[in-house]
Amino acid sequence: MSAILGNQLRAYGVTSILVFLKEGVDVGGATGVLKHFVHSENSQLSALAASAGIRRGTLPPGRYYPNLGVMLGTVSAGSLAALRADRRVRKVSGLPPIRMIRPVHKAAAKLTAAATWGMEALEVRKLWDQGLDGKGVAVAHLDTGADGKHPTLRKAIAGFAEFDHFGRQRTPAPKPHDTDDHGTHTAATIAGRPVAGRAVGLAPKADLHSAIVIEGGDVVARVIGGMDWAVGRGVKVLSMSLGFPGYWDDFLELTRILRGRGVLPVMAVGNEGPGTSRSPGNYAEALSVGACDSKRRVAGFSSSDRFKRKRDPIVPDLVAPGVDVISAQPGGRYQSMSGTSMATPHVAGLAALLLQARPNASVQAIERAILRSCTPLKGIPPGRQGSGFPNGPRALAAL
Repeated sequence: MSAILGNQLRAYGVTSILVFLKEGVDVGGATGVLKHFVHSENSQLSALAASAGIRRGTLPPGRYYPNLGVMLGTVSAGSLAALRADRRVRKVSGLPPIRMIRPVHKAAAKLTAAATWGMEALEVRKLWDQGLDGKGVAVAHLDTGADGKHPTLRKAIAGFAEFDHFGRQRTPAPKPHDTDDHGTHTAATIAGRPVAGRAVGLAPKADLHSAIVIEGGDVVARVIGGMDWAVGRGVKVLSMSLGFPGYWDDFLELTRILRGRGVLPVMAVGNEGPGTSRSPGNYAEALSVGACDSKRRVAGFSSSDRFKRKRDPIVPDLVAPGVDVISAQPGGRYQSMSGTSMATPHVAGLAALLLQARPNASVQAIERAILRSCTPLKGIPPGRQGSGFPNGPRALAAL
C-alpha cells in the first residue's frame, strides 16, 4: 500500500484512489467495479459538495474515464480490499495533490518582432519555409483555458472543454476562455496564429484542443477528465504545465497509457530549482522540459533531479526557452512570463511540426528526434540540462 493510501485511511477511514482497469473491460464491467466505491462525509468529494451547497450523497462516489480505462473515487479499507481482489482491476494507486506550475515572473510586453526569441533560437521558421506549420496535427493543452477572443487564438482552438470543481465536463461546452492568464500564454506559444506579421506560436496551423482543469476543486479529477477528453479527440501531443512537487509514482500508469494511445506527453519539470522536480514531469515516460534564457543559460529556478533508475535517470530531458517569453494575455494583449511552464509549449509546438512531416511517426520516434537534435549548453552540468537545447531542422533530419 502506498504511503498516501495508508496515511489517509488511518486518518479518515476513507481515501481517494485511482483504479486502472485491465485491457478489454467494457462499460458493463466498469459499472460493476463502480459498486466498490463508497459515499463518506470524510471524503474530499463530500467536503467539496458541502462547500458548494450540494446535498450529501447526490454526487456519485466514483467516476469512469472510458478513453483511458481508469476510475476515480472514494473507498474504505474494506472496499479497497474488494477492489484489489476484483479480476477486472489491474492496479490501484493514490492521489497526490496537483498544482499549476506558476510563472516566477511576468510583466506587460509588446510584440514588436516578427517572431519571439524562442522561435528564432529553435529555428522553427526554417521548418515553416518547408511548408511545416502544424496543419492537421491535434495538440492537447490542459491548463487554465485559453482566451478564444484573442487575435492570435481566434482560429486556433479546434476544441474546448471546461471541467468543474468535481471533475465534471460542463455541457454545453462554453466558449473558449481563461480562468487565469497562464493558459492563454501557453496555448498561444503552441499554436498562436500570426497577427499583423508577428508570431508567437510555433505550430500556427495546428488544431489546439484546450481544456480548463486547474486551479481549485478536485484537481486530480479535473486533470484526468481533461486527459480522457483529449484522448477521445485523437490528439497526438499533450502539453501540461502542472504537477505535484516531488516524485510520486501514482500517475505513472496514466503516462504509460497516454503513450500507448499514441500521445506524446510533454510536461514541465517544475520551478523549484536544482534537486527538485514535479510528477508526472519527472517520469521516465514523460518528455520533461526545463527552462533556459536567451543566452543559453539554464534558469536558476528551473528544476532538475536525479533518480536511481536505469532509464532516464536525469530530469529534465532537455531545456527550452522559458525566460522572458512573450505570448498572449487575455484581453487581446501580450505579456512576458518566465517558468518551465513557458518552455514546455515550445517543445509541444515543435513536436506538432514534426508530426506534420511524419504523420505516422511513433511517440518514441518523435521524442527521439527531438532529443537527438539537442546541443549541450556550454559550461552547464548535464544534470541541469539533460540532452541540452533542441533545434527544429536537426530534429526533422533525425526523423
